[in-house]
This record gives sequence, C-alpha cells and structure tokens, in this order.
Amino acid sequence: MEASVPKVKYTEFRRGLQEGMSIAIGYAPIALTYGLLAKTTGLTLFESVLMSLVLYAGASQYIALNMFALGTGAAEMILTTFIVNIRHFLMSASLNEKVEEEVPWKKAIYAFGVTDETFSVAATKTETVSTGYLFGLNLIAYMSWVVFSGVGFGIGSGLPQVLQESMAIALYAMFIGLLVPSLKKSAKVACLALLAAVFNSIFVFSEIISKGWAIVVATLLSAILVEIVETMKRRGRKEV
Repeated sequence: MEASVPKVKYTEFRRGLQEGMSIAIGYAPIALTYGLLAKTTGLTLFESVLMSLVLYAGASQYIALNMFALGTGAAEMILTTFIVNIRHFLMSASLNEKVEEEVPWKKAIYAFGVTDETFSVAATKTETVSTGYLFGLNLIAYMSWVVFSGVGFGIGSGLPQVLQESMAIALYAMFIGLLVPSLKKSAKVACLALLAAVFNSIFVFSEIISKGWAIVVATLLSAILVEIVETMKRRGRKEV
C-alpha cells in the first residue's frame, strides 16, 4: 500500500505534464518574442532569463521591458507588476478550494506556477486536483517560458544591429495585439484603456510626475473611475 502512494503521485505528475504540453507549446512563441525584445532594451541574457525565472508573468514582463526602455525606477516597476498580477491572488485562492490538502510550502510552490492558462486547465477538473498533477502542469509551462526566453534572446543576438533596433517597435505592436481582443469583447475595457491613455498623456506631457509613475497613477485612476461609474449604474438599475 505504501509503495503504491509514490506511484500514484508520479502518475498524477505525468498526467499534469501531458495536459500542460499544449500550454508549453503556446508559450514558446510568446517567450521567444519576449527574449528578442529583451535584447533590444539592453538587458543581458542573465537578466532576461532571471526575469522569466523569478517574475514568470508574460504581460508584466512585456510592461517591464517598456519601463526599462523609458528608464523607469524600480519602485514604479514593482508597483505596476503588483497591480497587473493581483488577479493571481484570486486564482490561487480559488484553486486552494479545489486542490487536495497539502502542507503550506508545497502550496506556495504550485501557487507560484499558476498562470491564466494553467488555472483554466486545473479549474475545469470536476474531481479534486492532486498536488502532483499541479506540479506537472505548472512545471512544463514554466520550463517552456524560461527556456524559450533564453532562446529568443540568443536569436536576437544573432540578428543584424539595424534589425535589433527596429524590434523595439514590435513591443508596441505586441501591446496592441494583447489589447484589441479585449476591447472587442468589453466596452468597460475600452473605457478603461481610453481613460488610462488620456491620464498618462496628461501626466507625461505636463511633466507633473515621471513617466514610470505616470503609468501607475493613470492605471489606478482609470480603474477607480470606471468602477465608480459601474457601481452607480448597478445602483440605478436596482432603484428602478
């Protein structure tokens, strides 16, 4: 009986690896692009891969590259990353109700590896999710992101200097590519993006605050205003 326990855990781990393979494949081109852009912003290979190892958050890493290019300070970058990734608290809390009982340090490890994609796969399971399964699912996705970040940087190093410099434009194209699908689905997101752009432009051109803090403050202000309007609309419907 005792010998069968490790075997069951390995089986669950292997199942997680298998079901996470599609996520790993999907991460590859995005991580490659991140590596390419990291090279153009002046980061070293070590710094680029370290960010993927420690931060492991696609959108935040792209934002960080843009802030690096603007010469933003560490405090602004940390706060922006926290705001962008705050949803992970909710995802981890939700998974905690679905995953088998486990010691806190193991929970901390698999919580670090939770992304939008791995959460979606695990959350759709009707049965209790095992720790071994989550470790396998998160590990294959994590390794893909880290490895292809380094590969992308290596490819970028081999490109002609003129092409490396022009890749900086791809960073803005990437942001547009991430934003447009959300704009089509939700008017709320469109209003949020428009307000943030307006606030950021005002702060930058008036030079009230630095460019780094302009992004943070514009994001917070637009989010607060949109939520206030949404709350007032809900109250209005209830009164009617």
